[in-house]
Amino acid sequence: MKKVNRRDFLGSAATASLAITIVPRKVLGGPGFIPPSDKITLGYIGCGTQGMREMTALISNPALQIVAVCDPNKFSTNYVDWSLNDIRDSIRKALGDKTWGENITGIPGGRDIGQEFVQKYYGKSKDSGNYKGCASYEDFRELLEKEKDLNAIKIMTPDHLHATVAIASMKKGKHVVTHKPIANRMYEAKLTIDTAKKTGMSTHLLAWTEKPDNEVIKKWLHDGSIGTLKEIHNWSNRPMWPQWQSNPTDTPPIPKDFNWDLWLGPVPDRPYHPNYTNAVFRGWYDFGAGSIADMGHYSLFPLFRALGINSPAISAEAHATTTCGFQGNVAVSVKNEVAFPLSCIIRFKFNEQEQLPPFELFWYDGGMKPITPDEYNASGKSLEREGMMFVGDKGKIIAGFRGENPQLFVQNKNVTPPRETPAKSSEDPNNVWINSFKNNTQSPGSFLYTGPVTETILLGAVALRSGKKVEYDTANMKITNVPEANKFLVREYRKGWEL
Repeated sequence: MKKVNRRDFLGSAATASLAITIVPRKVLGGPGFIPPSDKITLGYIGCGTQGMREMTALISNPALQIVAVCDPNKFSTNYVDWSLNDIRDSIRKALGDKTWGENITGIPGGRDIGQEFVQKYYGKSKDSGNYKGCASYEDFRELLEKEKDLNAIKIMTPDHLHATVAIASMKKGKHVVTHKPIANRMYEAKLTIDTAKKTGMSTHLLAWTEKPDNEVIKKWLHDGSIGTLKEIHNWSNRPMWPQWQSNPTDTPPIPKDFNWDLWLGPVPDRPYHPNYTNAVFRGWYDFGAGSIADMGHYSLFPLFRALGINSPAISAEAHATTTCGFQGNVAVSVKNEVAFPLSCIIRFKFNEQEQLPPFELFWYDGGMKPITPDEYNASGKSLEREGMMFVGDKGKIIAGFRGENPQLFVQNKNVTPPRETPAKSSEDPNNVWINSFKNNTQSPGSFLYTGPVTETILLGAVALRSGKKVEYDTANMKITNVPEANKFLVREYRKGWEL
């Protein structure tokens, strides 16, 4: 019995475990039962708002078991989110407990909440109501060292830690699923993808989802419905967080039970400040990757895959909002070198692809979007706050932000042919990566397929930071026309965190 590892006993009482030697667990469990030895054992790194939100949806999947959680924050109720009670209500729904968190004031998060939720959820299936099989860690490196029988890691940390955790996990022989982006520096993104190739581990970027409407768009483009493709436009209403223009100068104390040093990870030392943490990290060059990384992966990754865009942009040019301040009674421009702008427009140029001519891609955020086309004006419509548009020399396709519900306009008229609305699948979308991990195969959202969209998005950040049009050589990972912009492809590492 000592030779049977924890995977064989997950969620099982001692008597049920002994039954393994007598009757197969599939028989004991009934139809559809997945024996513990066939489950993916998952380490969950990052228990903030988005981490907990996705955990409440993921935990019911019978094909996996969360066996460890990790976060440098033990517990606090100072998180920020899109809704005051969404995290609490999601946990209540998953647990079937309308009273959970009734004494909590604020938005909760941290590894204690993650561990408590996991153990309460799995405890529901026990006669005793108790389950103690989920470990808790402050440091992901300790988790990877001690949890020997882990199959996979899910990464829900801020962007600046994605590559660090993913690379360490793959080198330990763990499959990896991560929130977008792969990394917030070009060098780290390429290294992460290269590590996936070298280790052979299964990987998945959560921004990938199957979008049937992309196939409709692909058919219209290939049929020449709008003539020769010239431009793709994609716009988002993000950012949905405060966008500061300079680093804070005050130095509030580090909250109790929060390991600021671990949260910083590879980023050089700086004083703690709440303006850096929780959901607002996305706005900082050091910690996030801006609105285009936050939302652009959702729209562009599935589109790139559908249209066969297999090489990144060759150039990027960005225009951003400017801000001013006063020095005495004199207005002066604020030079922002630490955070993404309030809004921007980025133009990317692409070479010819296997099935597409050379084209340009325009990204807009912060309320910016294309001028409403005459085709829409004629129908009394205006562009939604988020959307996508394809412009050819004979017409346009206008769709939702992720390409949904595309409409075809030719000669200023809506000529969208009737089509059946694809039925919504009831299957858990997480099964895409869970099944690939179980079978040691690559999912459609594998890191191996993310290079073109990841490099394009990160090139946009380089254009914003340099303030100039940048031309990019992907083979050599080099900005060829603005040498000083190459520093934005990498980061300065704290000692001991180098990659």
